[in-house]
Amino acid sequence: MLHKMLAKSAYTVCCICLLHTETQAQTEPGITDTLHLDIVQAEKKFLNENLALLAQHYNIQSNQALVEQARKWDNPNLNTDQNVYSNNHFFQHTVDAAGNPQGEVYVQVQQLIKTAGKRGKQMDLAKTNVSIAEWQFKSVMRNLRVTLFKDFYTIAQLQGNAQLYKEQKQQLEKLLNGMAAELKAGNIARKEYLRVQALLVGLQQDMTDNANNLSDNEAELKTILHVTGNTYIQPDVQDSEVAAMPEQNLMQLIDSAKQHNTDYQQEVYQLQYQQQNLRLQKALAVPDVSVGPEFDQAANYSPNYVGLSISLPLPVWNRNQGNIKSAKFQIKQEEATMQLTEQKLQNDVTNSYQKLLYAVQLNSTSNTQFYKDYYQLYQNIVGSYNNRQISLIEFLDYFNDYSDTRQKQLNQTLNLRLAKEDLNDVVGVDVAQ
Repeated sequence: MLHKMLAKSAYTVCCICLLHTETQAQTEPGITDTLHLDIVQAEKKFLNENLALLAQHYNIQSNQALVEQARKWDNPNLNTDQNVYSNNHFFQHTVDAAGNPQGEVYVQVQQLIKTAGKRGKQMDLAKTNVSIAEWQFKSVMRNLRVTLFKDFYTIAQLQGNAQLYKEQKQQLEKLLNGMAAELKAGNIARKEYLRVQALLVGLQQDMTDNANNLSDNEAELKTILHVTGNTYIQPDVQDSEVAAMPEQNLMQLIDSAKQHNTDYQQEVYQLQYQQQNLRLQKALAVPDVSVGPEFDQAANYSPNYVGLSISLPLPVWNRNQGNIKSAKFQIKQEEATMQLTEQKLQNDVTNSYQKLLYAVQLNSTSNTQFYKDYYQLYQNIVGSYNNRQISLIEFLDYFNDYSDTRQKQLNQTLNLRLAKEDLNDVVGVDVAQ
């Protein structure tokens, strides 16, 4: 029985050690499979290896191929007719006594000639589709880039939280070890020991929640960067962010967004596409002409007849009226959508600009100095409690306040970085550095 208990205990200890080792591999930098990246390296890896961008690039090439196809002329049509059975003979192709051919052979070649510039208008539509595909590619890249920056900086913030929790956990464990001896000696009340122990339990729960959030963001970032396996991504970022507004004013940013915002530019080309489509539909109302030579043997007034054939449909019943009317309404629809998109763009730029302005104000120099001073005060408080110069209640208040203040500092830095990227995203170019 004792042997079984010892074996079970040894197994439990091994599991705990393995779990501790795995946790360290997931949360501590410096392990062999850690991938250190700054934001420039991460963006470069994203552009080179992201599969969604590669798939969208193929869409551009597909539309470019359609431009080449629109340039092609229609193939000529070959019509032929010859006798199969006549005068009790199959395929009779002979000549009579006078040398005239017997047995009909008819050959006609016709080439379709598109009128009213239809081929050129179809090429214009194909080229506009290429432009739309290119802006769709930029839109996919923009959305993925926003996710990249958000995950990258959020991971940095969560790792900052993890480091804070780790330091505080070490302090509380050291404090509890000392308090355990004092409690055994009867120098402190049990409620003081339990109060610190409860604080440690709450801290461990915060560490678990933070680790879960960190794991979720890392999984998304690894997908974007095309990283597989147990690789741990370590963002290399500065502790603070430069709090500065872009050089352009708000109106200049809105004008720049109209040139570079992917959603806005897609609407510009969608409107252009519908306008080109209306011109094409009007051209389709004009009949095309088929022209070509024809040869007829032994079936006309001349034994060997050579003529010129011309054919075209008569626009009596169908003059493409429905498609022309539909194209006009599609233009009106796109014009309304264009106005809505422009209003949304102006509001988005204004909103992002105001958010960045507020974030810059919160991350002023005075606040940065405050956090440094508060950290020093916290270190003094820890020393004062160890020397029994302050009570447990005062220590716990400072402990909780510092944890809350430090997390607010990390969140403010994250909010500043995300506010910059949000403005860069809606404008379409990097205007906030």
